[in-house]
Amino acid sequence: MSIDYVFNKGIKTPGDGASLDILTSEEAEKARAYHRSFKEYEPSPLVSLPHLAGYLGINKLFVKDESFRFGLNAFKVLGASYAIGRYLAERLGKDIADVSYEELRSDEVRKKLGDITFTTATDGNHGRAVAWAARQLKQKAVVYMPKGSDPVRLKNIQALGAEASITDLNYDDAVRLSEQKAKEHGWIIVQDTAWSGYEDIPTWIMQGYATLAVEALEQMKEQGADGPSHVFLQAGVGSFAGGVLGYLASSLGRVDKMPKVIIVEPEEANCIYKSARIGDGKAHNVTGALDTLMAGLACGEPNTISWELLRDYAAAYVSCPDYLAATGMRVLATPLKGDDVVISGESGAVTTGLLHLLMEAETGKAAELRDQLGLDENSVVLLVSTEGNTSPRAFRDAVWYGEYKDQEDSRNKK
Repeated sequence: MSIDYVFNKGIKTPGDGASLDILTSEEAEKARAYHRSFKEYEPSPLVSLPHLAGYLGINKLFVKDESFRFGLNAFKVLGASYAIGRYLAERLGKDIADVSYEELRSDEVRKKLGDITFTTATDGNHGRAVAWAARQLKQKAVVYMPKGSDPVRLKNIQALGAEASITDLNYDDAVRLSEQKAKEHGWIIVQDTAWSGYEDIPTWIMQGYATLAVEALEQMKEQGADGPSHVFLQAGVGSFAGGVLGYLASSLGRVDKMPKVIIVEPEEANCIYKSARIGDGKAHNVTGALDTLMAGLACGEPNTISWELLRDYAAAYVSCPDYLAATGMRVLATPLKGDDVVISGESGAVTTGLLHLLMEAETGKAAELRDQLGLDENSVVLLVSTEGNTSPRAFRDAVWYGEYKDQEDSRNKK
């Protein structure tokens, strides 16, 4: 097994395709201003790996390490906290720019709004973020997890005071269960995927993720890099990828510095890749168990809002076998001498595994894609390790015990 990919021959110039209005610099800065009002806020580290870059034959390599985000070991809290904050602000009749986290959690606001229960479906990270944000704002959370979810992730959610359970459903059906319960009980669903009639909260979640991109560009400049030439972004439903890509297209595309963005998915849950492969411009679902090591990316139905951004502005879409995620975990956890350690989970490390494959390949699809993307000694690459060690069992299996062995022949990678 190796990768499959679609190279986007119909890529649009930013502004000529799907609207970027929801991810302008102004909207991104509004989200970051709200995040800054949390006492826990600090930009997550941007780690430079010069020795790995030299080994791979590129100019510079940066990894945004989201394991430090708000003490929650993953980036998801950026979206959940901002969406819940915006919802509460709207209930108060205010713009999010005019309220802070401290005001929203005040006894006065709590008394005015009453009890609110937020619900969501998650493999772990998003649910933990919703539970944390709800508790911070003195509200409740109910979380549904798909079958096969790691019990450690369940306990992490429950430790934040949320009602949480692992269902016998796949991710997309767990989303439908959460939606059903919200309708039955008057709860507010906080999901990072959109469907007809449910678009505001997913939009706010995407805007929350843009904080990560704002930080990364500033940090790259501080480290002497004038922005990335290539950005690899993981996609589950596509909200994270759409939020970051949309901000990059809005802020850099209009000054002719738009990087090539590569969308990365597991082969068992590759709905964005499938939609690009079909090529009719519409979003298409993947069904079945969605069984992949990359639990955070095990989603079969694209976010309809982010799909249009990914369709128009991404350079390529790559479907990856699980062993590339494990390879990425090992590469980051056991760095070359002089580089820093990055502890990355399965969903966080797949982009590293893919970059490693592309730059090592001599023949086959990986070599073809590398050449089409123009990855070479001049390239400045940005990766996002979206989670840390959120599943200790999976981390040990991959990094300590060598499960999901790399299946690429070092002489002829096809």
